[in-house]
Amino acid sequence: MAVLLGAAVGCSAEGDAPHPAVPTPTARQATLCRALHGELPDEVGGLKRHATKPASDFTAAWGDGPWIELRCGVPRPKIFDDVRTKAVDIDGVRWAPERLSDGSIRVTTPLRPAYIEVTLPKEVAGDGGDMSALVDLTAAVQKAVPSDVPGDADLP
Repeated sequence: MAVLLGAAVGCSAEGDAPHPAVPTPTARQATLCRALHGELPDEVGGLKRHATKPASDFTAAWGDGPWIELRCGVPRPKIFDDVRTKAVDIDGVRWAPERLSDGSIRVTTPLRPAYIEVTLPKEVAGDGGDMSALVDLTAAVQKAVPSDVPGDADLP
């Protein structure tokens, strides 16, 4: 009976793993994303990192659901086509935020050779759009995926 219970718990935990869609980056982006994966912190916004399903060097997640999800090597977001899109600087990394219909916020890094997308669920971002959890990702992003634009922190 203990064996059956252990098997059921294992299946249940696996079903609860975050499932961010795995991007298909170019070869150069894949190299940068793998480097980023190795630099990512164990905690973001006070939430512990979890394995994703399927396992990928291009995705990461933190929390117990809803998850903070990171995807590296995503296609250029459509919001970058809008000249009104603003980016915010968080500790030297620029992020372009986009409020989603479920209240979560998706942010994407402009000015980097691989686009990095992070989705902050409403439970993390709140109604006011709190993006402070991104502070925990800045060192890894700066180290593994440096900006293509010298002095980009000075851009409006």
